[in-house]
Amino acid sequence: MPEEVLFKSESDQSREEIAAYLRKVADNLERGDAITLKAGSESVTLNPPARPTFEVKAEREGPAGNMTERSIEFEIEWDENDGERGGGGGKLEIE
Repeated sequence: MPEEVLFKSESDQSREEIAAYLRKVADNLERGDAITLKAGSESVTLNPPARPTFEVKAEREGPAGNMTERSIEFEIEWDENDGERGGGGGKLEIE
């Protein structure tokens, strides 16, 4: 499926700084507010519906035999045309 990147920011941050960004997103989601992402002159505002799909993925990446890069990805996804859709799988738990 083709994809258009509306906004991208990537930089080294402390764990505390990352937590502050995630907390702001969580606060906006809980209040039902839009989420505005800004970096320099770039910005995008998105307004997830009440029940978007939430995807959490842990990955190991790198060349064969040396897959040393780890990542945790959090994705909130929805279709602008129908707003809400159900996700699959069991209930997510984060400890």
